[in-house]
Amino acid sequence: MDRPVLYITRRLPPPVLEAIPQQYRLLTTTSDEPPTATELRQGFAEADAVICTLSDCIDASLLSHTTTLKIIANYAVGYNNIDVAAAAQRGIVVSNTPDVLTEATADLTWALLLAASRRVVEGDTWVRAGTWPGWRPTQMLGAAVSGKTLGIIGMGRIGQAVARRAVGFGMPVIYAGHRSIASPLGVTWVRRSLSEVLAGSDFLSLHVPLTEATHHLIGPRELATMKPTAFLINTSRGPVLDEAALVSALHAGTIAGAALDVYEQEPVVSAGLLSLPNVVLLPHLGSATLDTRVRMGLVCLTNIAAVLNGEAAPNQVA
Repeated sequence: MDRPVLYITRRLPPPVLEAIPQQYRLLTTTSDEPPTATELRQGFAEADAVICTLSDCIDASLLSHTTTLKIIANYAVGYNNIDVAAAAQRGIVVSNTPDVLTEATADLTWALLLAASRRVVEGDTWVRAGTWPGWRPTQMLGAAVSGKTLGIIGMGRIGQAVARRAVGFGMPVIYAGHRSIASPLGVTWVRRSLSEVLAGSDFLSLHVPLTEATHHLIGPRELATMKPTAFLINTSRGPVLDEAALVSALHAGTIAGAALDVYEQEPVVSAGLLSLPNVVLLPHLGSATLDTRVRMGLVCLTNIAAVLNGEAAPNQVA
């Protein structure tokens, strides 16, 4: 019996690729670059299953080329890159990779928070330039973290993981979300309205999915509501934040600083952000640990195996 055809739109970590050949005939590329529109159409036209990434636009037009496709396994938690309704109309299952990247993304959120508040990137640049004159009492003074208020917008898996890490810093947590959540021992989590979280946070961290309702959730009005001493961290999705409004707010001193791992038009970053010293910029590293990226791939394969065996995908979203 012929093995099912699996199309992967991007090169994945070796342990994932090594797990595939015994079960599937693999269509993929050795490149880390995004596939062209033609390559996507060809892959989707031949495949029984697809593993795609967040940067691949899977729309109704692309899906119209499918004949044998049964599942699209998104190599991410979010799936705003996929026209889920169009997939459902064609009987194609869509799955994602929840849980496995929660801790890695939460860790990176804290790395950004600390880097922005304590001016880590500026300091590193100064030392590497060979122009640091030595210690001074007033040199590169940053913002305190311990005991300050952490505001979280979106208290899902990642938001809660970020909140749990506040224990070690003695930080009360206020959050905006649709449900009340019991906080663990040693943490004060208080549900507030969005405006109250904006106004009360010393550090504001975004953890919402990208939907029509959350597009530009944080714009000029929301930034103006924040403290002038506050820092904004975004490891969710770029378009949740109005990048142009953020540039204006940082220039004007409306907020003290920002740290971003995601952008509105990735990989393009607003020029205004690149020239600002009070913003830390990372290249979408939220889940970028070897262990996490391997586990994400294995979750995709688990979902695919279930669907091709006539079972429900463990992480089916549609």
